[in-house]
Amino acid sequence: MSLNVGWIGCGRMGAAMAGRLLEAGFPLTAWNRTRSKAEALVPRGAAVADTIADLRGQDVVFTMVSTSADLTQVLLGEDGLLVAGENVPSVVVDCSTVSIEASAEVRAACEKRGVAFLAAPVSGNGKVAETGGLTLVASGPRATYDRVEALLAAIGKGVTYAGEGECARLVKIAHNLFLGVVTQSLAEITVLAEKGGVSRAAFLEFLNESVLGSVFTRYKTPAFVNLDYTPTFTPVLLRKDFDLGLAAARSLDVPMPLAAQTAQLVQASVGSGRIDEDFAILLDLQAAASGMVLESENADVTDGLGPAGE
Repeated sequence: MSLNVGWIGCGRMGAAMAGRLLEAGFPLTAWNRTRSKAEALVPRGAAVADTIADLRGQDVVFTMVSTSADLTQVLLGEDGLLVAGENVPSVVVDCSTVSIEASAEVRAACEKRGVAFLAAPVSGNGKVAETGGLTLVASGPRATYDRVEALLAAIGKGVTYAGEGECARLVKIAHNLFLGVVTQSLAEITVLAEKGGVSRAAFLEFLNESVLGSVFTRYKTPAFVNLDYTPTFTPVLLRKDFDLGLAAARSLDVPMPLAAQTAQLVQASVGSGRIDEDFAILLDLQAAASGMVLESENADVTDGLGPAGE
């Protein structure tokens, strides 16, 4: 079935994801608060909406925004997608990482307007999205998932249906807690090896080829080896996800001592003022705590997504 798609949110992630749909041949109309970011998709075949209201006639509207407040604003705020007019899209799919409570609020508002709502957060960043490597987890009515599954499959390499309601939100929040804990652990062992005389490049080459190596450790290798902290995910965004995750843990009475300690280290990275860099600066903070000042090794290493040096 051919579906006309609307897209709200054309930041690094949103633009890359929308681009995947365009490459798959789906007609897409994009809106972004900063119009130029939506216009960047025009050469790839997108149309640009002047207002969010212009998307109300689309079959499916995706949202990819930074915070729970942003999601509420674009859907329920003044001139939001669902607040006025007779036309509404059939389905809203939100791919943002937001709180379970905000997602439930939006789902209820959609139901009042007769709009099906699917939560479909993603794992990955802009570069991963561009290469088709994202994974998605979705929750909501099964019939809604079945209707838009082809769209989700075009965005990433894998889609998991987690169940009804807000299950997908908890999955993504748990994922990002693990992301932070793993990165802090990787920073600690890398600094330990270097202080003992091993280059970061050599240590991470060994790790990546071992049973403990992963897509993620390979992806972070250039940042750790060459101290390239070009942002893919900032400390502020990671802090938000730890706040969401620890709140969920409290509500479900699940102790999370490792996550709680990591949250304090993530807060320290925010407090350092380096909020526009990648959260891989956790490596620098660990080095400083170990009495070290790191220097780039200028090594030709790969992130696993492309040739070495890219």
